[in-house]
Amino acid sequence: MSQSFKIELPKIFSDLEKANFQDIFYDEDPYLSNCIIADTVIDKEVVEKLVVSKVIFKNAKFIDVSFRKIDLTDVIFENCDLSNANLSEGIIHRVNFKNCKLLGSDFSEANLGNVSFENCIANLCNFAVTRFKQVIFDNSILQSANFYDCSLNKVKFYESDINDVDFSQTSLKGIDISTCNFEKLNVTIESLNGCEVSTEQAIGFASLLGLKVKSLN
Repeated sequence: MSQSFKIELPKIFSDLEKANFQDIFYDEDPYLSNCIIADTVIDKEVVEKLVVSKVIFKNAKFIDVSFRKIDLTDVIFENCDLSNANLSEGIIHRVNFKNCKLLGSDFSEANLGNVSFENCIANLCNFAVTRFKQVIFDNSILQSANFYDCSLNKVKFYESDINDVDFSQTSLKGIDISTCNFEKLNVTIESLNGCEVSTEQAIGFASLLGLKVKSLN
């Protein structure tokens, strides 16, 4: 059985002041905290080891940005476009992506804990060699996303489109995908051991074993 769990929500003050993303350059180390950044375009910024804490990004568009080894803690992205953003090797904790566009975003080799993706478009996202703990994909589109060699601990895929997702070398034991839609997955029988699926999905997976399911009607 998949384990029920609750996501820890971002801990953010309610009276945040507006700020500009470029404020990170005022200090010697790139750091942003206790603010809201809204209705802006962040273009071609390359910042390594950026630290962001207790920040809300709202209606922000990130264009050709690279934030390798980013540290995100207690952050909300709402109605943001992070397509093709490089967040690889990041530490992402208590973060909510809500109604965001994440086409081709790179989360490879990152650590995600208490993270939720709600109503997001995340086709072609790269999560290869990423560690997940208490993460929810809720009503999101993940077509052709890459989950190669991931560690999934208390991860939930709920009513999401996971068509053509690559789960190679990733164990789905205890993972419930029964409410998700897909025509095909890149996955091995070994990886499916202990995965929770719907009856209809089980019939589809039977073909991986070379079985022919015969109707009793």
